Amino acid sequence: MSLAADLFWSSRSPYSYLAIGRYRALAASHDIVINLRPVYPLAIRQPDFFERSHPNWLSYTMRDMIRVAQFHGIPFGPPRPDPIVQDVATRAIAADQPYIYRLTRLGQAAARRGKGLAFADEAAQLIWGGAQDWHSGDHLAGASRRAGLDLAELDAEAVADAEALDTEIAANQVALEIAGHWGVPTLVFDGEPFFGQDRIEMARWRMEQKGLQAR
Repeated sequence: MSLAADLFWSSRSPYSYLAIGRYRALAASHDIVINLRPVYPLAIRQPDFFERSHPNWLSYTMRDMIRVAQFHGIPFGPPRPDPIVQDVATRAIAADQPYIYRLTRLGQAAARRGKGLAFADEAAQLIWGGAQDWHSGDHLAGASRRAGLDLAELDAEAVADAEALDTEIAANQVALEIAGHWGVPTLVFDGEPFFGQDRIEMARWRMEQKGLQAR
């Protein structure tokens, strides 16, 4: 029987992007099923988070995410547009958010089909890989096709079943907190949380202790 783990993830998180491809590769090369469990980012769950953060937080995070991408050879660029509409100067989160609800519901709809990991990876490459206008044209449709999904079908479900999807997304957040963390990316394996893109090798080490085998 395959091992299983849950990956709590946000499409606005650069570190989620920097982790998703590596977790997808692990699931492809080893007998482990990694279930994507999307959550809304802190900007939605805690809109004042950025206003309360240390003045150095943003500049350090920007420097760190760029060097992590360089270290791993992962294409990286600031999202255009940002999945969260936010005033860069004041860090205030706009009331109107045209992107993040759609993206997160699409991710949960993909997860319902057992293809959340693939969809999240393909969509994240659009958002964080340096391309412009990921939200326009057929960019997301192409990402969906590469994940084995149909964007029109996912979008229809995200609109028609938005309340149920949001309930599932909220349950993901509760499950993340019960597992012992609150941020993303967090992989939970056998009840143990591994937070951050820098814990992938440690998570794999623990899986190997529990019998992880190459495919």
